Amino acid sequence: MPPDSHIADWPASACSISRVEHALRILRGRWKLLIIHHLLVRRPRRFSDLERAIPQVTQKMLVRQLRALESDGVVRRIVYDEMPPHVEYELTPASTELATAFYALHDWAERSCSAASGAGEAA
Repeated sequence: MPPDSHIADWPASACSISRVEHALRILRGRWKLLIIHHLLVRRPRRFSDLERAIPQVTQKMLVRQLRALESDGVVRRIVYDEMPPHVEYELTPASTELATAFYALHDWAERSCSAASGAGEAA
């Protein structure tokens, strides 16, 4: 069975292209998927933990991406009223459903990496 044959079996109402496009707009951005990944691995996480986990992202961009994810309902920002104040981020209950997609992406990446390294050895 071709890998995409199961897509033809989806009912038309289950996933319209406009819904997929909307989801992709929410996740668009160089760092959003990595942020979500790190929040799936360990939650909640402090801002500084995310900075260390993704060292290539600037502080300004991390703030921007977290705010966008928060406004789209993917991430929840928790502010603790203490001294010194600190903030943690976690995925909203609805966005934790992304875990299935991330596991599938992880598995695909592992298979692709293994296939690519095997093809390089065969050449």
